[in-house]
Amino acid sequence: MNTPLLTDLYQLTMAAAYWKSGRAEQEAVFHLSFRRAPFGGSYAVAAGLAEAVDWIRDFQFRPADLEYLASLRARNGDPLLPPGFLEYLRDLHLTVDVDALPEGTLAFPHEPLVRVRGPQLQGQLLESALLCLINFQTLIATKAARICQAAQGDPVIEFGLRRAQGPDGAVSASRAAFIGGCSGTSNVRAGQKFGIPLRGTHAHSWVMSFDTEREAFQAYAEALPHNSVFLVDTYDTQQGVEEAIEAGRWLRAHGHELAGIRLDSGDLAELSRMARRRLDEAGFPNADIVASNDLDEHLIENLKHQGARISVWGVGTRLVTGGDQAALGGVYKLGALRRSDGTWDYKLKLSEQPAKISNPGVLQIRRYRDFRGFIGDLIFDEQTPFPTHARGVDLHDPTRLWTAPEGVHEDLLVPVIRAGRPVAASPELTEIQARARNQLNQLPAAMRRFLNPQPYFVGLVEPLHQTKLQLLTEARRQGRPA
Repeated sequence: MNTPLLTDLYQLTMAAAYWKSGRAEQEAVFHLSFRRAPFGGSYAVAAGLAEAVDWIRDFQFRPADLEYLASLRARNGDPLLPPGFLEYLRDLHLTVDVDALPEGTLAFPHEPLVRVRGPQLQGQLLESALLCLINFQTLIATKAARICQAAQGDPVIEFGLRRAQGPDGAVSASRAAFIGGCSGTSNVRAGQKFGIPLRGTHAHSWVMSFDTEREAFQAYAEALPHNSVFLVDTYDTQQGVEEAIEAGRWLRAHGHELAGIRLDSGDLAELSRMARRRLDEAGFPNADIVASNDLDEHLIENLKHQGARISVWGVGTRLVTGGDQAALGGVYKLGALRRSDGTWDYKLKLSEQPAKISNPGVLQIRRYRDFRGFIGDLIFDEQTPFPTHARGVDLHDPTRLWTAPEGVHEDLLVPVIRAGRPVAASPELTEIQARARNQLNQLPAAMRRFLNPQPYFVGLVEPLHQTKLQLLTEARRQGRPA
């Protein structure tokens, strides 16, 4: 069950302070973004929005939640949260508006993936859960996209349940991996919940439970003649391939076909070439060679360069855990507050690190494309008229300007919640996967490479850049936050 207690304590203490100071209903705008693309790449694949929308839809403090919050104590033994504040939470119904990138959309550093607009207290209470739900799935969808790119069109199966970060992490990772391009999963719960195709073979324990490998393969073929993929490296891989061929002959004699073999250890390039040669010689050219064994995009790319004859890739640990990157590092920052006269007071966070300085305003992203695909994004403030001949200032190099073309463009943040309620059903997962694939195909190859990818242009439209500079200058001059 979704619960508003999926949050950090400081969100609740801040909310109590907003309530006490009379600022709970002040209109605010928050943005969720990330500062650096994961895995040393140039992009991320936005994911996790459907679960975030469900969580917001179900947001309600139930009696058990309030009873628990009432039990919290400050250091002196008094109730941590005022009883009046808990009464406020009991009657709280979200009225926020949420705009977001559709799942499967490519996102780049400093661009808002989600924009929350509404009462300041409500926006604050959404922060931790939104970051939890969006950060992880975006990370895994991006990793999957990279792995599928390395596989060059071969099917990639997500095999990570046993190594995932708990049950919730496993199911969320299966969903995100499918968005990123995986064709199936071994996770039955994810298959049930999301309709992801299920794939699986058998384990070494199946072979070890018989006196001989031949007996094990024969028994499996008899039990599951339509799904016979044999794990051939329990004892000796070359001999295992021969035993699989014998089982394949039995299957064919009984009106079935050998689906394939799986390699889970050893020199996968050499063993796959040997296995392909023997399967072809034995008359099984359509039998798949499935490979597993701690694969990721770098190892798959290397195996491809070595001429490995692998046709299906089973990827587990390094996919569902993020592998070489533990977290996306998304952040959730205040962009603007509504003054009592109805105008906006723009906000930014200062830092000694330029990359950590946030962008002020009520932000939107405009993406431009030409016949080749995506060519650049401009971040702009919706409350300021968009320039007729727009120029963008690079977020990382303010001396670099980019003139927006007159061609095709779209604004990326779309309404998903209005007044606390979803405005449309989430697309089918296959539609989201297709969107991600289409988006990746529109990103130039130089920006998709794994080593030193060419950066994609993201800039602030000039009026917003000037606003940011003005706020920075004023804040530094006065020695206080903007």
